Amino acid sequence: MSNSSSMPQFLLLALADRRELQLLHFWLFLAISLAALLANGLILSAVACDHHLHTPMGFFLLNLSLTDLGCICTTVPKAMHNSLWDTTTISYMGCAAQAFFFLFFISAEFSLLTTMCYDRYVAICKPLHYGTLLGSRACAHMAAAAWATVFLTALLHTANTFSLPLCQGNALGQFFCEIPAILKLSCSHSGYLREIGLTVISACLVFGCFVFIVFSYVQIFRAVLRIPSQQGRHKAFSTCLPHLVVVSLFVSTGLFTYLKPPSISSPSFDLLVSVLYSVVPPALNPLIYSLRNQELKDTLKKMMTGCFSEAKMFLFSAP
Repeated sequence: MSNSSSMPQFLLLALADRRELQLLHFWLFLAISLAALLANGLILSAVACDHHLHTPMGFFLLNLSLTDLGCICTTVPKAMHNSLWDTTTISYMGCAAQAFFFLFFISAEFSLLTTMCYDRYVAICKPLHYGTLLGSRACAHMAAAAWATVFLTALLHTANTFSLPLCQGNALGQFFCEIPAILKLSCSHSGYLREIGLTVISACLVFGCFVFIVFSYVQIFRAVLRIPSQQGRHKAFSTCLPHLVVVSLFVSTGLFTYLKPPSISSPSFDLLVSVLYSVVPPALNPLIYSLRNQELKDTLKKMMTGCFSEAKMFLFSAP
């Protein structure tokens, strides 16, 4: 990456100009990141420790929590650091690493949501084949394929983007490093065309996943509506609702970020939208899943009760 010597650092978009607002943003990001770390950490512990959650959905939920943690840990710490110390700089290599990991984790999240959609489709539309189609080996292969594909995609995009000559300054119109913001600084026509080609391929993959999700839910809704009892329909819908809410939140915020009309664009509004799609979904996903999954709620309740009991015993037994 020859750019690192000529451009040692980038300037990120400041969250606020006033010192009071900068500190407010710091505490807000700290609260969101701690909540996301706690919630996703509890889900990871619950799925790992409770054999009742050793199911295909539990396995994919564990992977989804890892991607949520990755998204939060990629963007939020640097934003907190810049708000606390009143700076906007990020090193060239730090920017490249942040762009790679954000694309990696955000792509992995969408891939895993697609795989989880397949899990719901098989569970409702082909329940007799669930154990065959979604055995432990099949789940491991699907998760490995998802992680490997997004790793290669993120690596190709990042390597191509940061190999381009940059001649439009070093100020990014974003509070973290992402590839579209870097491309705006490029002045290489051929390199830009390469990235467009990679983007078209990635867009086709994303569109294919989106079509698969839509098709799967059409089949799921048709199967659920054929269930004779109202209780059965309610139970089937309740198992799909968390996934549907998470997918809708992820897709709607992402589409609005990149396809919003220029007429409503402004620096403060763009910053708000960026936070909504990069920070809010990873923080809300654990809450959405835990509210509708009774087994997960029971396991979390037992874990919390056990922790409080041990803490109480330790406090009262101390001399």
